Formats: sequence, structure tokens, C-alpha cells
Amino acid sequence: MSEQELPLFTELTAPSGVKWNQPLGLFINNEFVKSNDDKEITRVYAADSADVDEAVKAARAAFENPEWSDLAPTDRGALLYKLADLVEKSLTVLSTLDTWDAGKPITVTKTEDCVESINTLSTAFSNYPQGKTIDVGPSKLVYTLHQPIGVCGQSTFCNPRYIIPWNYPLLMAAWKLGPALATGNTVVLKSAEQSPLSALFLAQLIKEAGFPAGVVNIVSGFGKTAGAAIASHEGIDKVAFTGSTFTGRAVMKAASVNLKNITIETGGKSPLVIFGDADTEQAVKWAHIGIMSNSGQVCCATSRILFIDHTTKTSVVGDPFDEDTSHGPQVSKLQFERVMEYVERGKAEGAKLVLGGTTPGTNLISPTVFADVEEEVFGPFVAIAKFKTQEEAIKRANKSSYGLGAAVSNDSHFAVPFGGVKQSGIGRECGEYALANYTNAKAVHLNLGTML
Repeated sequence: MSEQELPLFTELTAPSGVKWNQPLGLFINNEFVKSNDDKEITRVYAADSADVDEAVKAARAAFENPEWSDLAPTDRGALLYKLADLVEKSLTVLSTLDTWDAGKPITVTKTEDCVESINTLSTAFSNYPQGKTIDVGPSKLVYTLHQPIGVCGQSTFCNPRYIIPWNYPLLMAAWKLGPALATGNTVVLKSAEQSPLSALFLAQLIKEAGFPAGVVNIVSGFGKTAGAAIASHEGIDKVAFTGSTFTGRAVMKAASVNLKNITIETGGKSPLVIFGDADTEQAVKWAHIGIMSNSGQVCCATSRILFIDHTTKTSVVGDPFDEDTSHGPQVSKLQFERVMEYVERGKAEGAKLVLGGTTPGTNLISPTVFADVEEEVFGPFVAIAKFKTQEEAIKRANKSSYGLGAAVSNDSHFAVPFGGVKQSGIGRECGEYALANYTNAKAVHLNLGTML
């Protein structure tokens, strides 16, 4: 199919037999449209800077339109609840999309990604930030309001050499959209180029839920074009970015052109510390989940373990549409080659390969354990090391430029704030802390009698 023949929709049938009508265009002002230059990512239109500019204009017009700006917060909450309901009704298609597009096991996309996306959207308004009254004496009434920031650019940007968050396509969209919309902002969202399909399908549901035109605009595209245009666009008031630390620095630099408000969640090299009195069987299971979940493609994965004996029979590696599979392929051949390059580099530099480092099939990597590696790999790749004292364990755990997570054992929840310190990010996602990122606190002073 030539670029000129690329339609705006196409019918897709997954290997599992699920069929649906898939959008391919850019979602701008509540309509699917072709991009200006007809570039495509496989069968999906790719936005350039001109397309981003159109999306920003639509978002700005929607932000200033009373149809959205005068909408009561409870009514915005009702729209989000309707969207969550539509996501639940489309669970089969959305879970199939992320399994097919990103290689995630179907059991994970159904029972984790889609469910948490539904919870995030349906509860976003319940965390709406409330103003306060501040007692400054009888002569003045002072109170605060939380007002929306404006047009928000939400993106997974890319540098060809660096990793980006294609790992949770639908869930990342929900994390970004929920708090932004609950607080009255408008959005231009760019999906990751490796996994754009579920975001485009979600766009149909956004329109069906009744959001006014221009409130949400979703564009597929490359980070170096569409992502860079969002970061530097002077019509955008806030940027929320998830991706690599390297690219996060570039986003901050680009966003400084108009001092955008920013939320950034970047890389990690999180430690899991296991002491001598731990239940060994439970420790092995939690350590396995901590690094091998999502084929090791998790930013807060506990990829440094202090100290544990390795196990060889926990992951089930294979076809992501097989419900017995716990560990599917890497998201792309490029990411597969990147992880395998780390394996070969580690061996060449003398690191001890304890387990794995092999490929049982196309883009599949067996769980891999090295004796000690500090750099983030973003794959099924863990480093183990021993310690003698609690003080040594804490020191080694904190000896990293990252600060996204740490654990003795851990779990996550859609209502609990998530984010990093050091070079792992700025701001928080999830729960009421996420909504605070999307508002400006405004102080109002009412003079009750002070005379000049």
C-alpha cells in the first residue's frame, strides 16, 4: 500500500482471532485526519511539527471555549467515568492491541493494564484538589483555588539510541489523561512510535464519551519530530514526559523556551535488598516478579538484587497470546538487539554471567542474571551482589544516579503516587498528587475592612 492510499481506518484481525476497526490517522479536534506529509509508521500516520501545531490550536480553542472551561468539575468527572466504562466494554480489543503491538502477555494486558487504566480514569475526579481558607486575621478573608494550567503536551519522546515507554501503551495514556482532564486542562498526547494503536483506539472512545472537540488530541509520531515539537511549542503550558533520563534532559531544555510546567518520569536502577532472615522461597518469587515482569521492560524494575541465590525455573517464555506465558518478546527487534548488546558487553568486560543471556526465539530473551551491572538495561536483565551488614546494603542500594524505586518487597496501586528523585524524574503520577501537577494554586484576598 502506498502512502497516498493509506486510509484513516482499517480492519485488523489479531492472531487470537479478535477483530476490530483500527484508526490510523491523527486524532485532532475530535476527528481522525491525515498528516500533512503522509509519512507512516507501518500503517499509522506520523505527525510532524505542522500537525502538532494544528493539535495545539485545537486544544487552545477548546480550553478557552465555555463548553469545556465552564463545565462543572463534577461533570468532567462524569465524562471520565463514562470513558472508563467504555474502556471496560472494549477490554478485549484494547488488551489484544497492546499484546499484539508491544508483545505483552495477554493475561497481563487484560488483568493488569486495562484494569488499572479503568481505575485511573474512573477515580481521577475523586482526587480533585480542594482550596483552603487561610486565617490571617479579621480584616481579610483569604482563600485558595486550584485552577487548570492550560494546554498540556503529554508525550513519550524518542532518541533513536535510547529507550522510550512503549511498555504500557494504554496505561501510560490513562495516567496522563486522567489527572489532566479531571482538573480542566486540554491535551495534545503523542504515543510511542513502537506501540501507537491502543491510544488511537482510545481516541474513538474519548469522542464517544462526549468530550468536546479539541479537549483531547492524540498524534502518532517520532520523538525527534512530533515529540520535539511538543516540548518546544510556545502554545503549550505544561509537558508531562515519560522516557529515558537522557531524553528527559533534552525535554527540560526544550521546555525552557517558555518556562513550561513539567512532570518527568525517567529511568531507574532500583535495588531489592534481601536479608538473611527472609523467607527464601518468597524472596525468590518477589525478586522474579520485580525484574522479569513485562519482559523486564519496567522503569522501576528491581534490577539490582542484594543478596539472593538465583533460580532457573520461574518464567514461562513464549507466545504472548498463550495464557500460560509470563514473559513475552521484547517490544521490537531494535530493543532486543540493545539488550543482547548489553549481554555481550558485560561478558566482554569480565562481568560474571550467572544465568541466561540466550534467545529461545524471535525477539525473546531468557531471564538474564549478571553478578554486578549498574546501568539501566530495560529488559529481563538483573544484577546480583552480596553484602555483609545492613549498613553496607543501604549504602550499596543508594549508590546510583537514579532514584525511581527501592524495595524489600513492593507493589503498586493506582491511588498511590509514583515518581522518582535524583535523575529519575520530577513530580508524581497517580492519585491526588498527580492532579496537583495539573493545577496552579491561586490565592484570593478579600478586604473586609482595612482602610487607608
